[in-house]
Amino acid sequence: MAEPPGAPHRTTGSTLLHPLSGLLGIPLDQINFVACQLFALLAAFWFRIYLGPSHASSAVRHAFATLFGIYFAVFCFGWYSIHLFVLVMMNYGIMNMASIPNIHRYSFVVAMGYLTLCHISRIYIFHYGILTTDFSGPLMIITQKITTLACQLHDGIGRQAEELTAEQNRLAVKTRPSLLEYLSYLLNFMSIIAGPCSNYKDYIAFIEGRHVHMKLLEVNWKQKGYDRLPDPSPTGAVMYKLCITLVSLILFLTLTKNFPMAYIIDKEFLDKTPFLSRLGYLYVVTQAAKPKYYFAWTLADAVNNAAGYGFSGVDERGTFRWDLLSNLNIWNIETATSFKMYIENWNIQTAAWLKRVCYDRAPWYPTALTFILSALWHGIYPGYYFTFLTGILITLAARAIRNNCRHYFLSSVPLKIAYDVVTWVVTQLAVCYTVAPFVMLAVEPTIKFYKSMYFHMHILSILVLLALPIRPQAHSIRKPQNQVVQNSVKSKDK
Repeated sequence: MAEPPGAPHRTTGSTLLHPLSGLLGIPLDQINFVACQLFALLAAFWFRIYLGPSHASSAVRHAFATLFGIYFAVFCFGWYSIHLFVLVMMNYGIMNMASIPNIHRYSFVVAMGYLTLCHISRIYIFHYGILTTDFSGPLMIITQKITTLACQLHDGIGRQAEELTAEQNRLAVKTRPSLLEYLSYLLNFMSIIAGPCSNYKDYIAFIEGRHVHMKLLEVNWKQKGYDRLPDPSPTGAVMYKLCITLVSLILFLTLTKNFPMAYIIDKEFLDKTPFLSRLGYLYVVTQAAKPKYYFAWTLADAVNNAAGYGFSGVDERGTFRWDLLSNLNIWNIETATSFKMYIENWNIQTAAWLKRVCYDRAPWYPTALTFILSALWHGIYPGYYFTFLTGILITLAARAIRNNCRHYFLSSVPLKIAYDVVTWVVTQLAVCYTVAPFVMLAVEPTIKFYKSMYFHMHILSILVLLALPIRPQAHSIRKPQNQVVQNSVKSKDK
């Protein structure tokens, strides 16, 4: 949808940076978003150095993180930020008044219900996403955190240890958090604008100064020749991620405007461009749409790391890893040779949330219920559902091809290389075909797009499923990284 005159200055939050928006020609909502995240980055460094666990109490760290988070929300979203605070306080009441056997159910229904109502209102307020950053993004992250904490609190108080999986037992919360701890977890300045969702116990361990120490204890340092535990610094990881962020920002500012997704359904373009050329252009415009996600998620990861949060341990080479909260793996995304590999490396924390609050807990039909939850969480724009349903079909077809054909190409290196090249091309084009409606949002442009593509991926997927036998999967129904769960996570305009 074309932006009306004056759109670059439209925002629901502060107009303080209006002159900068006009100077750069960038929408004010995006300027506010970037300004808050950059300020959060500086605050995170200060927070780690001057309000570290050795310099300030946990209460002070909680209070600082909460107050700054609230300020950022109001700066970016103005009066609409009230939705965040209303949902947080409603669920705090539920957490303290509901019975433990039902706490996760009540919290889930209220959080998802409120989010869905806001998604519905968003269509009428923002007219198919004319504002690229609005209160629904933070509300979605808060919904994830509310439901995550409620489920983990239910595990810790309402269930026996033998009823839990190893992961559920590790993350179980044994006591209800105080109001300050609760607000800090949900509204802290490091994640309120762009996430990601993290586990409550990990966050509390970070505030109390146990986060890195806990991970280091998993390694036998004496065997490695250390007399004492090392002191990992996040500075290198932060600098690396900021470089990725800068490159992503440059690509976003240069590519996205020059290669708009709407052009692939332009009448003149469709009339004059051959089908194969349109496929190539579809890949280009999809690549041009990615940098904003790479920018937002990588910057959010860097903010958390700068505060000292996100340490995940030591890899086999002895390198300190700061990817506990990472939401994507760009290299694996861009080199993916299967639909499964692609979606497992995109929006990683949301995939983990879907697994923990739905798939692992569903009493029946866990896959179907997880799909439904993913759809509701993403919103009610029709384009999301076109992407969602198309993704299911293509995933099943890709799995059938892989299970029935891949082993024939493993006998020699040339065959394996040829297989990887072909599957890379098909995977990338299939992803482009699938996610285009996510950007278009509305029904009419989506149907026009698929007609211009002759519904070729839909047709090919159906033919594959009819022609090839579907072999049973060699994993249990509750396998943590079940591919069907990962498929429910798609690109979302957060």
